[in-house]
Amino acid sequence: MRRLIEIATERRVTIIMMMTAIVLFGMVSLSRLNLNLLPDISYPTLTVRAELTGAAPVEIENLLTKPIEEAVGVVRNVRLVRSVSRSGQADVTIEFLWGTDMDLAGIDVREKLDVLFLPLEASRPLLLRFDPSSEPIVRLGLLYKNDAVSGSSEAQLKALRRLAEDRVKAELEAEEGTAAVKVSGGLEDEIQIRVDQQKLSQLGISIGQIAERIRAENVNLSGGRLEEGNQRFLVRTLNEFQNIDEFRDAIIAYVADQPVYLRDVATVEQGYKDREAITRVKGQESVELAIYKEGDANTVQVAKRIEGRLNA
Repeated sequence: MRRLIEIATERRVTIIMMMTAIVLFGMVSLSRLNLNLLPDISYPTLTVRAELTGAAPVEIENLLTKPIEEAVGVVRNVRLVRSVSRSGQADVTIEFLWGTDMDLAGIDVREKLDVLFLPLEASRPLLLRFDPSSEPIVRLGLLYKNDAVSGSSEAQLKALRRLAEDRVKAELEAEEGTAAVKVSGGLEDEIQIRVDQQKLSQLGISIGQIAERIRAENVNLSGGRLEEGNQRFLVRTLNEFQNIDEFRDAIIAYVADQPVYLRDVATVEQGYKDREAITRVKGQESVELAIYKEGDANTVQVAKRIEGRLNA
């Protein structure tokens, strides 16, 4: 101990430099330390989400959940595969071993999904970098300032929903560390077709024929490729309806060699989907944006980036 004291007094500059280096290393380490509400004690996960509108949970399990589980279960370093099948939607969560490179794991999962055959009516499987059962780190409310007393009208709720989905969601998802932004509340646009059953019976047309015809007409399909010399062109058939009038003018059948248009047997209107949730901020109806972070992202830094983007 005496020797240590002598060295400290004789080599004061060296000791000061060592202490300064220790303090600097400590400050750098502190600035890079992740902050979370709760420590991360869960395994790294990826979630595959697929949707099949109108299907019951049993059909979802047989048509979507089981094929996806079988496809992703052979990916390297998979520890556990669990799933939730609900009406119209399947979530398959994949847990990986500690230390797994999640970028490579995501590529492996995408490769398995690309060669997976699912029903044509099902949506393309989405790969989420978060567990849907986890809580969002930030919840935002989008509402009109000038309507705080009287409440929001139908037109305003539609406009808020469009703004949230088309602009705000895309900008927030682009922030580093943000895994996903989920929009809820408001009024989501939907084309509503109200069929006149009496007219259908008179013409001998079934609702199934109408649904099949609309599905066949409202598609974008690949038309293969065209090669000319050393150039190659991709060909696509663009045939999606752009407005309500195109829906109304769709030919659904021929009766006595005469075309039957959708407007002849149904009323087509711009409406909104059945509401599953209502979000209010201080009593006023609004649109909510729930923001989820990536598993290894710093909660405080992600929240600050979101706040900075909103203030920009």
